[in-house]
Amino acid sequence: MLDFLRIVLIGVGATAIFDLYLMLLARLGLPGANWTMGGRWFAHMPRGTFVHASIADAASIPGETAVGWTMHYLIGILYVGVVVIVAGLGWLDAPTLLPALIVGWVTVLAGWLVMAPAMGAGFAASRRPNKWTVRAVNLSAHTVFGLGMWLVALVFAG
Repeated sequence: MLDFLRIVLIGVGATAIFDLYLMLLARLGLPGANWTMGGRWFAHMPRGTFVHASIADAASIPGETAVGWTMHYLIGILYVGVVVIVAGLGWLDAPTLLPALIVGWVTVLAGWLVMAPAMGAGFAASRRPNKWTVRAVNLSAHTVFGLGMWLVALVFAG
């Protein structure tokens, strides 16, 4: 039970660091995340729609912002679970940077290969006019997420 609690705390902490980083980038004029649109995408799934030409043009669903933020943090927790599966339970007691960074980098593929195409932005945001900026932000934010997993894990280590 303690291991599960640490996974949750690390996931929440690392996701919060990810969000703070994106807020900083947004203040600098770079593209951030819109968890309302992510929530709309998730909220359409139980209704049978998984792919949209444009998620912004899809029907709004009550509570979509809360759904988006909730899923964002749950996925962050899930990714910490992946680090523990890959690196072993011992990682929670003696966290190392490389497994967290690798998972952080690999998770960017979920956005590029699944979320962006399903929300109408194309593979790796290829339909966005600022696709290279979006890709750079995605990669840097997921690097920060990996660093965040490691740093927060150090706080809660054995």
